[in-house]
Amino acid sequence: MRRRRSAKIVATLGPASSTPERIRALFEAGVDVFRLNFSHGTHEDHLGRIEVIRTLERATGRPIGILADLQGPKLRLGTFADGRVELTAGAHFRVDLDRQCGDKTRAPLPHPEIFAAIRPGTELLVDDGKVRLQVETCGAEFADTLCLVGGSLSDRKGVNVPNAVLPLSAVTQKDRADLAFALEHGADWIAFSFVQRPDDVAEARKLVSGRAGVMIKLEKPSAIEHLPEIIELADGLMVARGDLGVEMPPEDVPIVQKQVVHACRAAGKPVIVATQMLESMIGSPTPTRAETSDVATAVYEGADAVMLSAETAAGRYPVEAVATMDRVARRIQEDPLYYSVLEGTRIEHEHTAPDAISAAARQVASLVGAAAIVSYTTSGATALRAARERPDAPILVLTSNLGTARRLAVLWGAHCVHTSDVKSFGDMVQKAVRIAHREEVAEVGQRVVITAGVPFGTPGATNVLRIAWVDR
Repeated sequence: MRRRRSAKIVATLGPASSTPERIRALFEAGVDVFRLNFSHGTHEDHLGRIEVIRTLERATGRPIGILADLQGPKLRLGTFADGRVELTAGAHFRVDLDRQCGDKTRAPLPHPEIFAAIRPGTELLVDDGKVRLQVETCGAEFADTLCLVGGSLSDRKGVNVPNAVLPLSAVTQKDRADLAFALEHGADWIAFSFVQRPDDVAEARKLVSGRAGVMIKLEKPSAIEHLPEIIELADGLMVARGDLGVEMPPEDVPIVQKQVVHACRAAGKPVIVATQMLESMIGSPTPTRAETSDVATAVYEGADAVMLSAETAAGRYPVEAVATMDRVARRIQEDPLYYSVLEGTRIEHEHTAPDAISAAARQVASLVGAAAIVSYTTSGATALRAARERPDAPILVLTSNLGTARRLAVLWGAHCVHTSDVKSFGDMVQKAVRIAHREEVAEVGQRVVITAGVPFGTPGATNVLRIAWVDR
């Protein structure tokens, strides 16, 4: 089941993709990590999917990642007396804490955190920005606004406040219950929504407490302002372009995407590009040309993974969507310009033995035409450094830690194998050669470049580089 591409595919499970047969078909089409969206479904639903994934993992012998995506705070209007009103541009409209049903002049907005943060001039975006309101006057319990862009308002539509940092934790009580469930049942990554500042990431790390990777979803402009600190604290990032596109000008989102992908690669942290990648395939068996180019752009930029949401969770063609993404990623990697673009991105290395070994492994593999780089790792740090170099040879990751193998399923170029620790230098070479041949990353007569740490099994101690021939 070796993938013939370096960029990984994350797919969301949902009503259209929860049977054992469908999950297996998605995996065979190219899924490396399955996303469980805790904004929808019950714990029972998610547990059934987890059990299917782990059964599939045992049957195929291939570590599969599970990403549990927490909902985060949801800011919504209350209800309207008639269920719906029409606002016209230029109209005055009040939002307040009064829970009485709304009408064409006002609506309940039961979130005191919003009123604590807004000022005259602040914009409120309702229903993903379809209706735009600008605050004229406000207090602790109300805001009088001017409608800039009119439209229909109905019960419980979402509200975004792009130009304000809200005094609100990124983790709700619901999230805490979902987090406990996800960790109990072995999720490999936990994705946190509504992150506004580094303190939110620190809170997430404390809650997870090393039991899974912490994936931070970039949805808020305030998070982009603190990008270096957030990258340092997180284990991985997700560019949630749908939410970013609501809270900032759409033309800024591609620039942010490129900046985030570059910054994550420089830091050696996995990054996922997500949202609306093949959205037309929710109802169509083929994508638009623009969508194909969108996926290709993320792959050219060197993103670790690209993600499907409603396409696989609720769409009519989930397997076809994965297969399309797989074909695009493989085709881009065949382009001679692909590695030229990646090599053109300068990476600053730390003056450490592990960084030196990882940089040398890429160069040596290229010079000797090695079929693969074999990376022994316990914590995953060695594999992260190897992938950071974006070598043109696949990275065969050997680890005795199954949790590490599953988390690294999202990592660019990594083909992970769960295996026992090596005991000696000779065992290290023999095992690397044997598994490289078995996993079809190298053929007899080819060479592999091996990196490891001595003493064996010591996390973060990469200090050995060896070239070996595959002779069986």
